[in-house]
Amino acid sequence: MFSSRMFTRSTFVLTWSVLLAACTGTPPDNLGVVNSKLAACPESPNCVSSDSLDESHYVPAFKLEASAELAWSEIKAYLQAQRNMEIMIETTDYIYVESTSSLMRFVDDFELHLRLKDGIIAVRSASRLGKSDFGVNKKRVDDLYEALNDKGLVSEAPKPI
Repeated sequence: MFSSRMFTRSTFVLTWSVLLAACTGTPPDNLGVVNSKLAACPESPNCVSSDSLDESHYVPAFKLEASAELAWSEIKAYLQAQRNMEIMIETTDYIYVESTSSLMRFVDDFELHLRLKDGIIAVRSASRLGKSDFGVNKKRVDDLYEALNDKGLVSEAPKPI
């Protein structure tokens, strides 16, 4: 027979399991490169992109200061070294990463697009759920930029006009 305590414990575990599963959300259907651009950010303040025309969502692209092959290789190595990031799609000019928060297991989408013709790497990082991200997406982009900039591989690209 189930005791009251066992029932309460089982209910607690089941509830938390459902809540944690809900935190992952589903990948958006607008990922990837369309017309040489990453998807636009939604109106909510939980997304940043170098392709954004909106100042509140804009972050600079990474201007290549070394060979594209070396920079791309270093990006992959950096991402693979992050315990909370998993490369889901990787091509010669596009990387899609799922980044999972430590505490609540929220999943964010992080994209990089190598644009050889322009000499840049475009970036986009967005939360799947919620309205605010407390600056996590911008920090993710900034951390990658700093790691690459420290090695002399990239600098801040000027904002497109």
